[in-house]
Amino acid sequence: MVYQVYVRSFADSNGDGTGDLLGVRDRLPYLRDLGVDALWLTPFYRSPMVDGGYDVADYRDVDPMFGDLADFDVMIAEAHRLGLRIIVDLVPNHTSDAHAWFAEALAAAPGSAARERYLFRDGRGTDGELPPNDWESIFGGSAWTRVPDGQWYLHLFDPAQPDLNWQHPEVRAEFEDILRFWLDRGVDGFRVDVAHGMVKQDGLPDVGYSSATGQRQVELLGKARLPYFDQDGVHEIYRSWRPILDSYPGGRMAVAEAWAETPQRLARYVGPDELHQAFNFDFMDAVWSVDSFRKVVDTALAEAAVVGAPTTWVLSNHDRQRHVTRYGDGEVGLRRARAAALLMFALPGCVYLYQGEELGLPEVLDLPAEVRQDPSFRRTGESRDGCRVPLPWHGDTPPYGFGPDGSTRSWLPAPTTWGPLSVAAQTGDPASTLELYRAALRARRAHPALTAAPADAEPATMTWLDLGPGVLAFARTGPAGAAALVCAVNLSGAEVHLSGHGEPLLASAPLTARDGGYVLPVDAAVWFERR
Repeated sequence: MVYQVYVRSFADSNGDGTGDLLGVRDRLPYLRDLGVDALWLTPFYRSPMVDGGYDVADYRDVDPMFGDLADFDVMIAEAHRLGLRIIVDLVPNHTSDAHAWFAEALAAAPGSAARERYLFRDGRGTDGELPPNDWESIFGGSAWTRVPDGQWYLHLFDPAQPDLNWQHPEVRAEFEDILRFWLDRGVDGFRVDVAHGMVKQDGLPDVGYSSATGQRQVELLGKARLPYFDQDGVHEIYRSWRPILDSYPGGRMAVAEAWAETPQRLARYVGPDELHQAFNFDFMDAVWSVDSFRKVVDTALAEAAVVGAPTTWVLSNHDRQRHVTRYGDGEVGLRRARAAALLMFALPGCVYLYQGEELGLPEVLDLPAEVRQDPSFRRTGESRDGCRVPLPWHGDTPPYGFGPDGSTRSWLPAPTTWGPLSVAAQTGDPASTLELYRAALRARRAHPALTAAPADAEPATMTWLDLGPGVLAFARTGPAGAAALVCAVNLSGAEVHLSGHGEPLLASAPLTARDGGYVLPVDAAVWFERR
């Protein structure tokens, strides 16, 4: 199980209001006790922070707001001592406009070698006054910005994030060296940002439609077929990275943040000669219905079987509204989020959690415009800041122990209602979301029907069950003679009576015993142990 740490919002060690690497180090025991196997750290590299660190100015150094390389070394050593692995974000599609390469490109003339590392082009129109094509930025507006000498450069995200030219051998060699730099420092893997980007279709052809015609080309997390995403050439890049990962001991890995038109195209990113995993975002997009969840699960497991790698399950991340809020207002959303967690933990594959979901945190929808920092907010009015509010650790008032004792600063303000959601408030309360997650992760690690089988053992199997309309249910079976586990989720809109499936092991809401069975409430999930 991998836990995503949005470093800026996880824990602040020095009271400046910003989370940092030593804050992560200090909270590692919490993650170990939660049941985490690995941490994925969002970018902590040197950056102007135009896009929360996804605009990298130096890939081999730590931004001072997060500490320094010595702090990183201390943090990763402590993580390894506690049995936790560290996965770091890699941002290969673009750099910051503060990167030394881009500064060199701007100072150089059109057609120079320095500009060849990026995608500079002449404009269209009589005097080159129009962008080279109709491509749009994911953050809104044109994907092209003109420089004083008249040329344009491509940025699929913010203008401060110029796209690299991955046809250039220097770019490829640079990132192979960056991989080795962090592998040599002990990282256990990489999350590859915009893994479906990097390679653009030859000739940079027009898409043929744009927001000006009423049809936006692409969303941040979308699946449209476009000449700048999911091009076949990206797979050559990953085939060159895999031998580097394999050359280091301990099972180093990489997971793709990739969006593709079909599950079949997404599966191409994974294999013995490419990446180890790709995020299954369809699960995050499933609506609250049996048909939606079952279709997503069936498709993901089928594609995972083809490539011989575990699928991944994700409910929230730093780019999406928290699923507590997506699933409904108030208590409805929390009930469904707790049930979805038990569903996810019972499925075969690898689970990725986003920090704070174990606390049942909702999206913060009412952040003042003046504190929002997401660049997409300035261009489209849409913002991801609401899922990035710092975590509540203890206390009754903001910032809830985010920093050291006495600190009152946090880079985004937490709601005044979050006191009961803090780690301290939920710890020891058997009805809390935190204790539900802890119990589920303990069972996931220990139950023979849920644990990964040794190489010489028969793998666990999953079988769908028909428990009535509106009930999503399946059984997981492990080695012969071991207990099976039945997971049932009530999406029917009414209470359901279940019997004959064993004894309840864990439930997202209180069960009522009746007529030799149990009543499962609306929007709730249960695990039965069947012997």
